[in-house]
Amino acid sequence: MPDNYRSLAKKIDKLAARIDKLESGTAYGVVAGSGDHDGDLSDGPYFCGLPVVPPRVFAPDVSSDRERLIVYMDKKWVNGTVLHYYFFAEGAWAGPAGEMQLVRDGFKVWEDVGIGVRFEEVDNIEDAEIRIGFLQGDGAWSYVGRDVIDIPGQFERTMNYGWRIASDPRGVDVAVHEIGHTLGFPHEHQNPFAGIVWDEEAVYNYFGGPPNNWPRQQTFHNVLRKLPAATVEGSDWDPDSIMHYGIAPGLILQPDEFRNGITPELGLSDHDMEEVKRFYPPIADSDYPQLEVFRPRMLSLNPGDQSNFLILPEATRDYTMQTFGRSDTVMVLFEERDGELRYVDGDDDSGLSTNSKIEAKLIAGKRYVLRIRLYLSWASGKSAVMLW
Repeated sequence: MPDNYRSLAKKIDKLAARIDKLESGTAYGVVAGSGDHDGDLSDGPYFCGLPVVPPRVFAPDVSSDRERLIVYMDKKWVNGTVLHYYFFAEGAWAGPAGEMQLVRDGFKVWEDVGIGVRFEEVDNIEDAEIRIGFLQGDGAWSYVGRDVIDIPGQFERTMNYGWRIASDPRGVDVAVHEIGHTLGFPHEHQNPFAGIVWDEEAVYNYFGGPPNNWPRQQTFHNVLRKLPAATVEGSDWDPDSIMHYGIAPGLILQPDEFRNGITPELGLSDHDMEEVKRFYPPIADSDYPQLEVFRPRMLSLNPGDQSNFLILPEATRDYTMQTFGRSDTVMVLFEERDGELRYVDGDDDSGLSTNSKIEAKLIAGKRYVLRIRLYLSWASGKSAVMLW
């Protein structure tokens, strides 16, 4: 074969390989990645790489059942929260208008399920819990749930899109995945009930190669590491979840039916919608009982349930609100501003021998809402909340 034909044949083979990678990326690769690139997805799929957050450590006197319920819920927001998001407007963290619109569309996908959490875009970074950047080459990632409020530095990102998601075949699903993390949901393929047996070296080689180029510890953290059983509900595994990676052929040894990979369906799965409404069911703001000074309210809640109270202070002064009883709760105070509830303060006593307690200056004539979610009551007797 003449050299020019050999050269042409090689180019055709290379082009075909790139097309195959792109097609496989459409089917099984999606969610974001890391490594330097120019938005060209023909090298293969990019994947979401979650930041490493140290696991929570409990005192020896916390029982396994108590720990399980706390871990299952401790990254979830109290229902009825309005999460404010901000796009960096300049510098390396800023993104094009089309990219920002896709992320807005991703928030709407979750809201359209009909959940109790809402999202609102703000122009002032100081008003935002979610701070979104588009630093290219830094991967796509989000902190999980309430971890976002613990990020040191008010002006740091809590979410990033590390390549042009408008070029990704899954488009808005990339944003829906990352927002799912912000709502408190982990990677579904790490569900310990999935029964996946990985070809571990194949996994390390796959994610360690282009375009992701992950070190082994990042691959372990995001793929091979099994989540604690306490962090997932029941024994259900949903390979179609928006929180599931697409898995390339040759990475799974068992179950046999997934040796050729896993191709999640586009969009939210039925299980995704059921799970998000489990934690964030639709909530009405008009029927809250009033929490009055020195009049305790009983908390007759099951694990995971929530009570909401209206506070209408008659005098401007410092107030204390506290739970009583041997229970684990998260308590959050909101102030109504311009018809919307804004976060004031919160406390979480889970795993401790203390009670949730908030001290705040309340203004006469303003409206406040106190939300309390129960992890569990870990001793006999009832629990209550009081304002004074």
